[in-house]
Amino acid sequence: MRLPQPHVHRLIPLASLALALTWPLQAHALFGDDEARKAIIELRQKVDANQQAAEAARKALETSKQDNDATTRRSLLELSNQIEQLRAEMARLRGLNEQLAREVSELQRQQKDVQTGLDERLRQVEPIKITHDEVSFTAAPAEKREFDAALEQLRRSEFTASIDAYAAFLRRYPQSGYTPSALYWLGNAQYATRAYAAALETHRRLVTQFPSHVRTPEALLAMANSQVELKDTKGARRTLDQLVKDHPQSEAATAGKERLARLR
Repeated sequence: MRLPQPHVHRLIPLASLALALTWPLQAHALFGDDEARKAIIELRQKVDANQQAAEAARKALETSKQDNDATTRRSLLELSNQIEQLRAEMARLRGLNEQLAREVSELQRQQKDVQTGLDERLRQVEPIKITHDEVSFTAAPAEKREFDAALEQLRRSEFTASIDAYAAFLRRYPQSGYTPSALYWLGNAQYATRAYAAALETHRRLVTQFPSHVRTPEALLAMANSQVELKDTKGARRTLDQLVKDHPQSEAATAGKERLARLR
């Protein structure tokens, strides 16, 4: 083991002391017995002191090395513990991040569902643009569904059900843009059930309230038909005259002229 430089300097006299032990005869020759013994004792004390110092230095070095090793081991252990703690913390944070990501995804899905539901409810109540019988207007989705349902019943020749459906529609939506068409089809359904008086009044309401509507010429022709069924020939002729006069270019006026000729 290489000792630190100061200890090396202290060990140098050991060699000379060892040599000094080899010349007791010369010392005896030069000095007296007491002086020689004294010199030898002093030399031995110096050698012992130097040896003790060297041993102490060696032990101190070993102790220092052991302390350094222990310190190093403690530092490595602490560092390892810190690394493990950091790994555990990273795992925890990663788990939290994944949990938050799932929660955010779920919230986004719920928000989308809510928005979809809201949009659907708005579509159910928000007015939509309608063009029917050459008239444009807005109507609630439920309003449109009810009118279409009544018309579908009429097409299936379910006249009584259609009459009830149109009557309920007109009560529920008195200001509807469908009103002229609803009156026209209601009158036709009533005529089909031979409720001629009711059909006459329904079509008269259409002609009176909506004189410029596209269904008005047809309603006048239907009125004349109901009047004929009610044996009111004069009334039928007046109605047909009105049809030909007010709507001369309509197809209903052409048919009205033929019927008018037969009534005269």
